[in-house]
Amino acid sequence: MAANLHVHIQGQGFPILGLHGHPGSGQSLSVFTNHLSKRYKTIAPDLRGYGKSRFHGNFTMQAHLTDLEALLDRLQIEKCLVLGWSLGGILAMELALRLPQRITGLILVATAARPRGNHPPITWQDNFYTGVAGLVNCIRPSWRWNIETFGKRSLFRYLIQQHTPTAYKYIATAAVPAYLQTSAAATRALYTALRLGYNRLSDLEQIDCPSLVLAGAQDRHITSESSLETAQHLQNSQWQCYPNTAHLFPWEIPQQVLSDIDCWLAKHPQVISSQ
Repeated sequence: MAANLHVHIQGQGFPILGLHGHPGSGQSLSVFTNHLSKRYKTIAPDLRGYGKSRFHGNFTMQAHLTDLEALLDRLQIEKCLVLGWSLGGILAMELALRLPQRITGLILVATAARPRGNHPPITWQDNFYTGVAGLVNCIRPSWRWNIETFGKRSLFRYLIQQHTPTAYKYIATAAVPAYLQTSAAATRALYTALRLGYNRLSDLEQIDCPSLVLAGAQDRHITSESSLETAQHLQNSQWQCYPNTAHLFPWEIPQQVLSDIDCWLAKHPQVISSQ
């Protein structure tokens, strides 16, 4: 049975469905939706067990697809472009496989059909510095002293490479609230799928809509190599890798990323057309 997802809707025009990562929420995609909603209708749901889409009990990753198909039906969206970040990118590809006639194109951010990471072991010091850095950053976002003293020693150093005020602003306003609202059931669903060895590479040839695949060169959570592998298996894809960035690269270099998305959309007008 589908869950009734909480959804953030902005703008008018051709619909773009935005899918967040783990942990995350629809608000985590504001870096994209605030820009794209000036020309399109952006729809950014909180996935089941995330944000304000509360759900009691366990579920599998397939439940997210059931929820998203029901959401498109509820909003009477026949066709849409899908932008997915991390876990959201995996769900975007799954939707394109499940609903090929409804998905006009894919923007895949820091994601892969066979996700692989190279994250170092996490120590208690990592967790301590991350907790302090996150708390102080929520109270005083982008405070340089906190960034230099705690931020660069915390797990943030594996999520971003450029410790800029802009990146820390997004961490304070989007990442920390999303982390606190992510349910244990959502975490279990994701890690169960990963332990089973999630791999959809061989099925990507079935996706023929245009795809833009974006990666951070120093991504430790989903490596740029695995993103490139995904792009190479998609029939109609463009791949771009940003140097000196990591998993949260849209928060590190937002203007560059948005500019590249705009250029790709201009080159592929069919992905924002209902015809």
